[in-house]
Amino acid sequence: LPLYAPAALFIVITQNPAFNAPELIALAGATVLHLVYFICLQKAYQIGDYSMVYPVARGTGPLLSTVLAILVLGERPSIAAIAGILLIVCGVFIISGGNKLGSGHVSRKPILWGLLTGVLIASYTVWDKYAVADIHVSPVLLDYMATIGIALIMTPYALKNREKLRAEWQTNRLAALGVSALSPAGFMIVLYVMSTEPVYYVAPMREISILVAAALGARLLKEGQPLRRCLAAAVMFSGVLTLALS
Repeated sequence: LPLYAPAALFIVITQNPAFNAPELIALAGATVLHLVYFICLQKAYQIGDYSMVYPVARGTGPLLSTVLAILVLGERPSIAAIAGILLIVCGVFIISGGNKLGSGHVSRKPILWGLLTGVLIASYTVWDKYAVADIHVSPVLLDYMATIGIALIMTPYALKNREKLRAEWQTNRLAALGVSALSPAGFMIVLYVMSTEPVYYVAPMREISILVAAALGARLLKEGQPLRRCLAAAVMFSGVLTLALS
C-alpha cells in the first residue's frame, strides 16, 4: 500500500474523482471479487499441483471472460477468436486428465477449485472492464482502493492469526514484498489497456505465462507428468495467442 500511495494521491489531486454511487459500487464490487478470487486461488494451490491449478485457472479465465463479454458487454469476437476459445477448452481437458477424470486416477477437487478460480477471474475482468471503460474509474484508484478494502476485510483474520502471520513474514518477507510491488503494477497496466480495448483481446494476453508456469512446476517443483502438463499448456497458449491475434 505505501508503495503506490503517491500514485493514488496524484490521481486524486489531478483528476478530482467524484466517488459517487456508481464509482463506490464499482470499487466495492472489485474488492469483493478480487478477495474471493485470492481465497479460491490459495485454496487451489493448497490441494493441487501448481502446474495443474495455474493453467486451469488462467486458461479458463480468458475463455469465460470472452463469454461474459459477449453476454454482458455486447462484444462480438471473430471466428478466429472462437477457434482460440476451443483450443483453450482442449488444453483444459488435457491438463485435467482428459477422459481419466471420471476414473478416479486424477483428483477432481484441485481441478474444480481451479475452474472456480477461472470463473472469478472472468467475473472480476468483466467487472473491472466496466468500471474503467464505462464508469471511468482510474485504473490506479480501482486497484489501490480495492487493495485497501481487502486489507480492511482481512484485518480481523490477521489479528486472530498474528503469530502465524509473524512467522510467515519472517520466512517469506522478500517474496511478499516482491509480489506486493510487481502484482499491482502488472494489473494496473491491464486495467489501462482494458479502458480502451475489448475484453476478448486483453484477457488472453495476460495468459502468456501459462506455458512458463507449467514448465516451472514440472521441472523446478518436481511435479509429475511433465509431458502431459506442458502439452496442455502449449495447446492453451495456442488458444490464447489465437484469441489475441483475432
